[in-house]
Amino acid sequence: MQIDIQTRPFTLSEPLRYYSERRIRFALTRFEDHIQRVSMWLSDVNGPRGGKDKHCRLQIVLAGTNDVLIEDTQLNLHVAINRSLERAGRSLVRKLDRQRSRMQRSRIDAAESSAPA
Repeated sequence: MQIDIQTRPFTLSEPLRYYSERRIRFALTRFEDHIQRVSMWLSDVNGPRGGKDKHCRLQIVLAGTNDVLIEDTQLNLHVAINRSLERAGRSLVRKLDRQRSRMQRSRIDAAESSAPA
């Protein structure tokens, strides 16, 4: 799983990079066979003015299906990262379950149409 982390308007510190990568791996390792790349954008919307403005945006590129996009804004950047990854995990479970169900239905339909009448 390829991980790309970008920040704006601040620089990515080594502790923040380590924390983000560790959380991504913890939250998404079970989907590793399906994930090609995870891109995370971290930003401080209001800069030094403060407020609920720490933003985390995730793009998870999957093999054979549409990307998963998740965004969250919180007071604390670590909380925004955690919530985004929790939501991403739930979204991936739903998406992969739907994909698996479609594949099973298409196999059943194919088997029924090729069976002699």
